[in-house]
Amino acid sequence: MISRARYNGGETFADFMARPTKNHELWVAIYKRAAIPIEISARLEALGGHWHLLVLSEDWCGDAVNMVPLIARLTESVSNMDMRILARDENPDIMDAHLTGTSRSIPIVILLNQKFQECGWWGPRPRALQQWVIEKGLALPKEERYREIRTFYARGKGLTTLSEIVAMLEECCIRGPVDPTAEAAHFV
Repeated sequence: MISRARYNGGETFADFMARPTKNHELWVAIYKRAAIPIEISARLEALGGHWHLLVLSEDWCGDAVNMVPLIARLTESVSNMDMRILARDENPDIMDAHLTGTSRSIPIVILLNQKFQECGWWGPRPRALQQWVIEKGLALPKEERYREIRTFYARGKGLTTLSEIVAMLEECCIRGPVDPTAEAAHFV
């Protein structure tokens, strides 16, 4: 399903940002503010090998605008990782293999090793935020729910997301690639 060619056919973050996007100013602002703590970069560098992050996303997604720029900064902060973005709506086969329950929620970050074998995936939100959405957020009016979600992202500055993605990589180094015929390891 995910081959080297398909991965390489995805957009780099620079390519993504160079084309017209919804909420372009917000994408730019979040990217400019994103900062990766040195401890996070050091943990990734210590893993060795080379890792690929394939992100399923869409420019209109509020969760994506808060996380994809941060993940791009993460990959830029280390020498052993790169990232490509594929549009969720143009890649239903990949999306349907990485559902959140029955939902095509994004962004989804798929971890591939240097042989482009899937080792796990993360998304669509940090664990604590996803739990809040399910337990309390869905009961709120949409505007209020999204205001709370934006507050979570602003308050945390992406540290929860970064920690969860790094933990996924560390686990994948121990466990190795997932069986392509089995359900991939989901880390949220």
